[in-house]
Amino acid sequence: MSKRGWLLFLGMGVIWGVPYAMIRVAVRDFDPVFVAFGRTLLGALVLSPFALYSKVLWPVLRQWRWVLVYTLVEITGPWLLIGHAETRLTSSTVGLLIAAVPLIAIVITTRLGHERLDLRRALGLVIGFAGVTALVGLDIDVSNLGALAAIGVSVIGYALGPIIIDRKLADLPPIGVVTASLAIAAALYLPFALWRVPDRFPAGASWSVVGLGLLCTALAFVVFFALIGEVGPSRATVITYINPAVALLIGVSLLNEPLTAGMAIGFPLVIAGSILGTARAKDRPEVVPARA
Repeated sequence: MSKRGWLLFLGMGVIWGVPYAMIRVAVRDFDPVFVAFGRTLLGALVLSPFALYSKVLWPVLRQWRWVLVYTLVEITGPWLLIGHAETRLTSSTVGLLIAAVPLIAIVITTRLGHERLDLRRALGLVIGFAGVTALVGLDIDVSNLGALAAIGVSVIGYALGPIIIDRKLADLPPIGVVTASLAIAAALYLPFALWRVPDRFPAGASWSVVGLGLLCTALAFVVFFALIGEVGPSRATVITYINPAVALLIGVSLLNEPLTAGMAIGFPLVIAGSILGTARAKDRPEVVPARA
């Protein structure tokens, strides 16, 4: 990998590792639906000029039904549910649970007949889900089961998103799909966000929403497309394994979240299981999940 490729790779790993901490800060003062709306609106506003200049929105809008489905499972649902979950769970815990996305993706693609569940993949699933079990069993109490369910639904959505892209939207321009999805999500959030406009705008929460929209959404996709152009879509998706580590580091060091036994045991198992289960080289769609 070139020097530019490494810089883009490391930058992307950090950019998509910090949202969990920002969400945690934002939902302390803002309703989760307002946070999600602010993020999608800012992201759409920043990316729209690029999409309009490139004339990539019209082909996407012709496939609006599948773009809408993609938006619901990849952005609208997960970003709202993750926000709600982070009112109860630490950002570190959420970031590590989201790391189970590749495991769920293996299950879904196998059930759909797109992949074969061989011994290596099966072993990866067992190891990965053992890590999730350790994380949940040791760190999450009964009172947080609702938050856990919200993350579970988000993980399924994140796993379904790339499959929809691969099977239904692969021939569309990535920047067009992302821009249209963010605009649709913002429109869906809008009526609910209007009822949740905060009475006050503390600096920490406000800057977190701005950071989510500009850094973790708009800039993230620009950098990711550059990374794909530099190293290819298959190698670019390896950032999936870096994001949880960044989320854990930021949560523990900056937000004073505890480093628990569940994290110490579960994290390496989830990552090892995901790597083992997805190790076979295979090109993936050039649009990846709009991660939290």
